[in-house]
Amino acid sequence: MKTFKLVYFLLAITFLLASCGKDEILDNVEQESEKPEELVSTRAGLKTIGSGVMMQAFYWDVPAGGTWWNVVKGKVSSWSNAGIDAIWLPPVSKAQNGPFSMGYDPFDYYDFGEYNQMGSTETRFGSRSELESLISRAHNNGLNVIADIVINHNSGGDLESNEFAGKDTYTLFNPMSNKFNRTKYDFHPNEAYNSDSGIFGGFPDLSHNKSYVQDWLWKRNNSVAKYYKNTMGFDGYRFDYVKGFAPWVAKEFRRSTGVFGVGEYWDGNVNTLKWWTDQAQMSAFDFGCYYKMRDAFMGNNLNALSGDMLWKRNASRAVTFVANHDTDEIINNKLLAYAYILTHEGYPAIFYRDYEDWLSKSKMNNLIWIHNNLAGGSTTNLWTDNDEYIARRNGGYGKNGLVVYINNSNSWKERWIQTNWSSRRIKDYTGNSNWEPVTQGGRWVKIQAPPKGYTVWSLK
Repeated sequence: MKTFKLVYFLLAITFLLASCGKDEILDNVEQESEKPEELVSTRAGLKTIGSGVMMQAFYWDVPAGGTWWNVVKGKVSSWSNAGIDAIWLPPVSKAQNGPFSMGYDPFDYYDFGEYNQMGSTETRFGSRSELESLISRAHNNGLNVIADIVINHNSGGDLESNEFAGKDTYTLFNPMSNKFNRTKYDFHPNEAYNSDSGIFGGFPDLSHNKSYVQDWLWKRNNSVAKYYKNTMGFDGYRFDYVKGFAPWVAKEFRRSTGVFGVGEYWDGNVNTLKWWTDQAQMSAFDFGCYYKMRDAFMGNNLNALSGDMLWKRNASRAVTFVANHDTDEIINNKLLAYAYILTHEGYPAIFYRDYEDWLSKSKMNNLIWIHNNLAGGSTTNLWTDNDEYIARRNGGYGKNGLVVYINNSNSWKERWIQTNWSSRRIKDYTGNSNWEPVTQGGRWVKIQAPPKGYTVWSLK
C-alpha cells in the first residue's frame, strides 16, 4: 500500500511540474490561496456566485412609474458578457409607500406588483410579470439574481390597541396576498419578548424569536425564504440592516434554502464584521475596506490601505465595494478604488451608477476582465507609501496572478518589484503603459504607473 501511495505521489508531482511549464500557469504554484468557500451555485446553467463580479442593479430613487425591471432586463446580456455573475435587486415586494417606495418599508412580502394595495398595483419598479421576466432573462444569460431582504422591520400596518406597548400601535397587517398576516404579538414588545438587537426608523420591529414569525420567514414550505427561491427564482439574499437582529436569524433564513447570503453590517470595525460573518455563516459587505479606501483616496494617503479589512481576515466572506445606494463618499480617484477591489481578494460589487453613468465603462470592463482572468491566489504587499501602492496576487486555480500599481501622485512613478515569474515577459493589461519588460532571473522587474492612475501587470 505504501508503495502504491509513493507511485501516485510521484506521478502527481510529475504532472504538476509538467503543467507548470505551460505559459498560462504561474511559476510558483505553491502560493495558491485556499479556494473561497462562499462560491456557490444552486441553479443549473448559472455562473458560480463569487467567480465574477456582482452588479448592484439599482440606486436610490431610481425612476418611479414601474419601468425599472424592464430597464435592468435590457442590460443583463451586456453585463453578463462583461463578466458579471450576479445582480442585486432592490426589495421586490410591496411597501407602505407603494409606487414611490424603494422597498425598505415592507408591507406585503408576497405582493410583487400584483395586488392593488398601498396606493398601487405595481411596485415602484414594475409588475410581478415584469420581475419574473427579468429574472428569466438574467438566468438565460447565466446571471444569478440576489434579493434584498428586509426582515428587521415592517411598515404600513393598521392601528390596533397594544397593551404591551401601552399605546395603540401600527402593528395590524392584513396583506391582500393573505400570507404572513401579523399582529402586535409578532412585534416588540410582546407578551414574551421586550426587544431584540435594535429598531429602525421607529417602524414596528419583528420579533424573530416568535415561532410564528420564524415559520413565515423561513420554515414553512411557502415561507418568504423558500417562496423567493423556489417560486420567484432568486439565487441569493442580501440582508438589510442586520444590526437589528441576532446573526442566527440571517443564518437560519439562508440555510433554509442553501443559497448565497451577504449581510449589511454597517460597521468599519473589522473585529465586529469578522464576528458577524462567523456567527451568521455567510458573507458581509466589507465596510472595513470601504472606510480604508475612503481615507486613502479622499485623504490622498495610500498608507491607509495598510489598515485592517475583512478580506484580509477571510476573503471568502468579504464582499468589497466602492459605493452603494446608501453611501458614496469616495468621489475623488474612484476608478483607482475600483482598481483596488477588482485586483484584490474578496467578491467585488460594483455600483450601477458608477458603471452605467459616471465612470468609463471600457475601463470598468477592463478591470472586470482582469479580476475574472488574472486575479487569483493570495495577496502580497510590495510597496505602500503616501502616493504609491503596489501589491501582488500570487496566482492559482488557473489564473497567473498579477501585480497592481496604484499611483495617486501627479507624476509618473517607477519601481523595481519582485514578481513570481523568472525570465518572463510581462505586460500591463490596462493599456496605461506600453512597457513589456522581461523579469530577471531573480524575478525582479521595473514597472511604472501614470499619474492619478494604475497599471496591472501579468504574463504576456
